[in-house]
Order: sequence, then structure tokens, then C-alpha cells
Amino acid sequence: MVTRTAADAEAQAWRIAAAVPDPEVPVLTIEDLGVLRAVELRGERVVVDITPTYSGCPAMDTIRDDVVLALTAAGFADVEVRLVLSPAWTTDWMSDAGKQKLREYGIAPPSGRAAVPAGPIRLALSVRCPRCGSLDTREVSRFGSTSCKALYECRACLEPFDHFKVH
Repeated sequence: MVTRTAADAEAQAWRIAAAVPDPEVPVLTIEDLGVLRAVELRGERVVVDITPTYSGCPAMDTIRDDVVLALTAAGFADVEVRLVLSPAWTTDWMSDAGKQKLREYGIAPPSGRAAVPAGPIRLALSVRCPRCGSLDTREVSRFGSTSCKALYECRACLEPFDHFKVH
């Protein structure tokens, strides 16, 4: 019989939770997205902290349910998923692998860092087309298929695409 240590169990719980796909962009895991913040073993209970990309993100209930399902299916009987709002999620938490997955999926990953000037001034941002690589793009709508993405159009290949907004 193989027994696992608490550290092994906690590492296994992290790997399982980390592999849960984002329901809105299923090419990304919640680890790629930076939504998975912590996994702790407290006795027999696994406590998982997740942070939404927006405070009203509609995907959080699904993510919570998927994390609970994945962990219980792996033999963790007592699972608690907590929603952590502070510090607020930022695109800086996305992994490089996640940004590459977005690019390959046809979504322009966030460019730049999250710290931008407050107020009505918006910086002109060059967004590279994930299909042809051109920087000759324009924002068509501030909101794309989800609230964390904007709809862009490439003037070179004429294809529309989502851009994951920097926050």
C-alpha cells in the first residue's frame, strides 16, 4: 500500500485543480489564466482559492463546481473553493504558456503590463493579429465574446479577432 504525505497530497490537489479548463476560453486552464491562487490541505479538507478576472465574472460558479468535481473524482472527499477578491486579478498573472495558447487559439493575448494611467485618457495600444501577425489592427468594440475581451479587426488579413484586455 502506498501512502501519500500531506505535501504530496497538496501537490496532487494543485495539479488537479490547475488542470481545470476555463469555461469561457477552454484552451486555457485556470492556472494558465492566473485565476488559481492557492491550494491548501487542512486536515482532510482541500481549500482552493480562486480570483475572478472581473468581480462579476459569470464563469466563477462553473469554475468552482468544476474544481470540486475534479478533486472529488480524484478522491478528495472534502473540498472548499473560496472566491478571493483581493488582490484583484490582473493579466500579469497569466502564464506565458497561457498567452501562447491564446495566440494559437486565435485570441490576441494581453500586451503590456496592467498598470495604466487612471482617468479618461486611453493609451493607443498596438495589438498584433494572432492570425497573420500584423500590427495594422483596430478595435471594433470594447467588448468581445466575453467582458474580458475586446473585438478587433485586422486590416491586413481582414479577419476579426478577440483581444484579451489588459487589466
